[in-house]
Amino acid sequence: MKVRLISYTPDPEMTVAIAARRCYSALGSCELTCGLSPEEAKKLINTILEAGHLSPAEHASFTFAMEGVSRSLSHQLVRHRIASYSQQSQRYVSESGFEYVVPPSIAGNPKALGLFEKRIEEIRETYSKLAEMVPKEDARYILPNACETKLVMTMNCRSLYNFFERRLCYRAQWEIRELAEAMLDCVRQVAPNLFSWVGSPCEMHGYCPEGKMSCGKIKSVNR
Repeated sequence: MKVRLISYTPDPEMTVAIAARRCYSALGSCELTCGLSPEEAKKLINTILEAGHLSPAEHASFTFAMEGVSRSLSHQLVRHRIASYSQQSQRYVSESGFEYVVPPSIAGNPKALGLFEKRIEEIRETYSKLAEMVPKEDARYILPNACETKLVMTMNCRSLYNFFERRLCYRAQWEIRELAEAMLDCVRQVAPNLFSWVGSPCEMHGYCPEGKMSCGKIKSVNR
């Protein structure tokens, strides 16, 4: 898996702080940015995050390029609806000799890995034969969830909060949790204050919002 932050709102923390200041100030538009130091911006950000006043965070956006992820992951990813996605097309791009993602549980089991790789090779061969007989858009129906894909995705900061809360959970599926961890590392490099408090729900709030205990990370699920 490779994840890169390829673009983002210039000075995202100042942008969010100015939007927050707008909510609590009668200053005109020309004066809104005057005298707003990085320290004051950080204080404003902490204030809105602690209050759950997250609409100012919608003014900062982040764009990621990712590859080496599976179609299984992308099916989960697009369920986060307040985002923009561009994905490598299986209609126009040939999948002959496609790369694939192997789950750790399979990779660590020699017998399971042998079965998995054998079937992958059979699918590769079948796809190549079908692609000579029918359009690629129809040959792709044989491709597995393990098939590697590439995406560009843009989310605003508030949507990222929602994404991280759900996908950093220890109960989240392993691949999308790995993606969330990589994305969080990226955004913390450019906006550490905006993302300083982000983490799995049980670690951040002390309870499991799903009411589960099977991950073993917390002793109680009571709020």
